[in-house]
Parts: sequence; structure tokens; C-alpha cells
Amino acid sequence: MTRVVDRFLHYVTFHTRSDAASSACPSTPGQWELVRALKEELTTLGLEEIVLDEHGYLTARLPGNCPEAPAIGLIAHLDTADYEARAVRPQLVENYQGGDICLGKGDEVLSLRQFRCLRNYLGQDLITTDGTTLLGADDKAGIAEILTCVEELIAHPEIPRGDLWIGFTPDEEIGRGADRFPLDRFKARWAYTVDGGELGELEYENFNAASATLVITGNNVHPGSAKGAMINSQTLAARFHLSLPGDETPECTEGYQGFYHLALSEGTVEQSRLEYIIRDFDDDAFLARKRLMEQRAQELQQANPGARITLTQQDSYRNMRSQIEPHMHIIELARAAMAAADVTPRVKPIRGGTDGARLSFMGLPCPNLFTGGHNFHGKHEFIPVPSMEKAVATLVELVRLTASWRPQP
Repeated sequence: MTRVVDRFLHYVTFHTRSDAASSACPSTPGQWELVRALKEELTTLGLEEIVLDEHGYLTARLPGNCPEAPAIGLIAHLDTADYEARAVRPQLVENYQGGDICLGKGDEVLSLRQFRCLRNYLGQDLITTDGTTLLGADDKAGIAEILTCVEELIAHPEIPRGDLWIGFTPDEEIGRGADRFPLDRFKARWAYTVDGGELGELEYENFNAASATLVITGNNVHPGSAKGAMINSQTLAARFHLSLPGDETPECTEGYQGFYHLALSEGTVEQSRLEYIIRDFDDDAFLARKRLMEQRAQELQQANPGARITLTQQDSYRNMRSQIEPHMHIIELARAAMAAADVTPRVKPIRGGTDGARLSFMGLPCPNLFTGGHNFHGKHEFIPVPSMEKAVATLVELVRLTASWRPQP
């Protein structure tokens, strides 16, 4: 086992699923347990200016050996997504030779037909779930890769480097990771979230994002005497959903295509609630999506005056591209670091968001780098060991190359 794997297998034992219903920060106690363990590890490694604040944000500095080099940052998040994350029992598949992979007792499989990317990892060691939980590579792989990079830099003081700032954040999966990020003490000129997917991913574009909640209040009457009196809120909810473009959903879109996603639907005759997320890369198209939802809600209300229909929308994050493009050297440095680590860069948009999106708008340009993982947020999650090792090598090269970067006159 390599050090990055040892770390990762240790971190996934912490139950750090975040909780959107909690107002605490971090939202769950398991995140506190992990971040306190990480603070001890940073202390043991000998980093400086280690601070764990009252909100669960952990920052530290690895001093550089090149005084003129720019200070940069590496960031990962503590929490895992809204999927079963207790008692994660990873399994190591050594020297994968193809075919389906039985997960745990075999009730679930990692199917080659469903996940064709497995063909890319013949002969490699893979870490999978046991089929009952997620794995947690999002983003515990990122944490493990960052700390292994730090350990490698400490072990090789001949590698030139500027100051390297490390940041671990809570509650990224519920959209709060940047809420209280301590920019005042994180003195990097730019940073990278290590929170991406498969080998080589480099991302500086992400969705504009909003949430939308539609509440429909109808009227419940005994069905035997309901004619002209009952207003079934569930029927109206179905009509609303069907009024949206049916081919603009996550399961029908890819690349730069946006979508409407019905994330929750619940109701009775009396009242129904629909919760959506709205996503689009283009600012104008994003605004048009929100306006369409408003229009459909108004039309439904006009057609059903006896019902009470309310739609609330809230923006979540914005496309960071506009904040990165004035600083494209940070993307070129990442490309060069991957090439130096024998990794082929795969520049692509994030069909989601990261802490880096909001941090970029807060003044810290922050694109996203790969961790190596696949199938995040579910029981089919897996990560190839060589991809984790390549991630570490890429981070080390990124630090080395940045040490010689200087702004153009």
C-alpha cells in the first residue's frame, strides 16, 4: 500500500455525511472528528500557522523555500454526500482483469456494461465499496492526495516551492463550504480544489445554480362528494412538472446542456411540494430557466384560482469561468503539471459546483483538479490506486512549476 492509499482508507472510516437540515457548522459531528484528526496530522508533519476555527475550517501553511515564488493553496472538503455513509467498508480489487466486480457479498455489482470506464483500468488496483454505502472519494481522496503531496515536499526539500496553504472545509455537499471560508488567514494568491473526478480532469467552468420550491395548497373533500369542490394538489403538481421541457433533465443532458431536476416530490390531496435544482452554464439561459418556472407557476395559478400556488427560487452559485479567465496562467500551470506527471489533461466543464466556484467570486481564483474517482455519491463509487498516485505527482509538479512562475511585465 502506498501512503496515499493508507491515508484514504483511514479517512473513509469517519462518518462525515453532511445534513442540510442542521444549522450547525459543521452540520454533523463526524466532520468534527475528521478535521480534528487532520489537525493532529498537520501538526505531526510540522506545518505552520495551523488554525482550526469554531466553524470547522482547518488551514495551515507549508513554508516555501523560494521567497519570490507566489503562494498557492490546495483545498478539499470534509463531508460526503446525501447517501448512506456509515460503516464504509472499502474493498481492494487487485490487478483488475475485466468483467463485473462483485461488491461485498455480491448483492450489488460494478457492471462493466453499465460502467464502461472500467476498461481503462485493466491491470490496476481498484478501491470499491461493499455495495451498501458510498466510498467517500469525494472528497477524502482529495484530502489524502493533498496531505501525501505535503509529505512528499517535506521529504524532498530540494524541490523548489513557494508557501503552500492547505484548507479543509465542511459542508461542501450541501452548498455551504465557502460560507465561512477564512480568506483573511488563507494567504494564497490562487488555489485549486482537489475535488474532481477521473484522471486528468481540469475544470474552470461550472453550472450557474439555483434551487426552486413549488408549494401547492389544494382542498381535500371526501371523494364521494368531491365534484366541483376537491382540488387535488398532487394532480396540479404533476401538471406543473409535465409543463417543463421533458428532455431537459439530468438523464437527458450532457456537456454544456442545462437542466431542470426534480429532486423531491411529496404531497397529499391538500398540499404538495416539489423541490427542483436549476442548472445552466450560460447566464442568459440560466435566467430564462428561472423565468420559465415562474411563468408555468403563474399559468397554473390562473387555471386553478381555488388553489394557492407559491414558487420560491434561490441562487446557489455561479459559473466561475468569468473569474478564472483573467488568470489563465493558473490553468496553464495545471496543464503543465499534469504533463510533467505523465497525465493527459482533460479540460471540461463541471456539471455541478465546488467550493472553488464561490471562492473565485470571493477573490480567490480556484479551479478544480482531479482526484481519480468515479461514480461519486453512490454505492458504485470506485477509485483506481494509480490515479490517486498520479494526483499526488501532479500536485507536487504543480508546486514545483509554480515556484518559477512570475507575472508578465
